[in-house]
Amino acid sequence: MLQNVPLYDICSLSDIDQDDIIISRFEPYLQTHKNLFATHRHSFYHLVLFTNGGGTHTIDFENFEVKPGQIYFMIPGQVHSWSFEGFTDGYIINFSASFIQSFILQHGYLDNFSFFSGNLADAVINLPDETYAAVKPLFETILAEAASPATASADMIRLLMLQIFILVNRLSANPVLGGNSSYNQILLKSFKNLIEHHYTDIKLPKDYAAMLYITPNHLNAVCKDLMGVSAGELIRNRVLLEAKRMLTNPQLSISEISLKLNFSDNSYFTKFFKKLEDITPEEFRKKIIYDHGK
Repeated sequence: MLQNVPLYDICSLSDIDQDDIIISRFEPYLQTHKNLFATHRHSFYHLVLFTNGGGTHTIDFENFEVKPGQIYFMIPGQVHSWSFEGFTDGYIINFSASFIQSFILQHGYLDNFSFFSGNLADAVINLPDETYAAVKPLFETILAEAASPATASADMIRLLMLQIFILVNRLSANPVLGGNSSYNQILLKSFKNLIEHHYTDIKLPKDYAAMLYITPNHLNAVCKDLMGVSAGELIRNRVLLEAKRMLTNPQLSISEISLKLNFSDNSYFTKFFKKLEDITPEEFRKKIIYDHGK
């Protein structure tokens, strides 16, 4: 765990007894939570629609330019920071998995949306004008429901959120919601889920292929066809991401990180990191500390 990178749950960000959802306009939320400009993690799902603003925000060490009409989605565990320029406003919704899951009795329902996959290419979206015009009033209605609760307000908020998710998901070139997933898409999703649970202890594609009851060549072909990268690269990228997250914690030594990620020794971990990132773990750590100290 990243002890020095604050991990916020919904309770810690709310001044009321609320552990399932926070809904707010963005600017007053920022004023209340100035600590969120620095690198932090969430234990909940998080989405923001910008209506004004500039600057950048960072998700899992990738920078994105802030633009009005941009919506972004984050899943629990991702590392995040903001660096805004000028007046920034919009809407923010933080919610627990159980808030939606208790309403939609379908296990893993949120995983069907590409923007909740953890793939950053799908998570930050500059909305076309027509989609922005359709989505913005839904956020306003959600705010109104939260401000003046009526009968079944929580369910109304859930329905409005689902409308937002579905409208944004329709922008995807290959939306997978609605039971139209191909066998290979389902296979890739299963592979990614296995990686998420085993990336520290299983590093070889052939072992994942065996768990999926397919050949390594088949797994590799699916990954290259749908993701444009090899199965091995997907595994290595997940290990690299966790290494970066751990390196933001100065209380963890490089050797401790190497051990947590099940590398045979510190030098092998350093070679692995430098091969993928072109700098050593120590250099990456110094860069992160420098960037966030500016």
